[in-house]
Amino acid sequence: MSDLNLLIALTVEERSDLVKMGNKSRAFCTSALAVAEQHAGLMPRDFDYAAFRQDHAALDALRPRADRLAHLMQRVADTELALGSDLMNAALEVYAVIKVAGKDKGVDDARRELAARFSRRSQASVPGTVTNG
Repeated sequence: MSDLNLLIALTVEERSDLVKMGNKSRAFCTSALAVAEQHAGLMPRDFDYAAFRQDHAALDALRPRADRLAHLMQRVADTELALGSDLMNAALEVYAVIKVAGKDKGVDDARRELAARFSRRSQASVPGTVTNG
């Protein structure tokens, strides 16, 4: 499973229609493959052993990569959270200084712009005000 082109994309509907395989089902699938191969005479003639083995092997190859990617994505999310926190702390410090030390220093417009972040009024009631979180 070295080619990323083998990865697929499912629609929401396709995802909901699939039978889900949880952690406990891995052993079941491995056992079912062994049983099917040991008792081939009981299986229908058109049962595709090769596809079963290939899917089993592909999933075994994919799982550790998916685990590493999940770990990496968690680190990305943690880094994004920490950077956002650093930015917010610095911005709040700027706002606090402007509120206290900025009086009569010509920064009233900047203070009002920063204060808009904490405005409780809806964006529609204050034209030109951005109230994003």
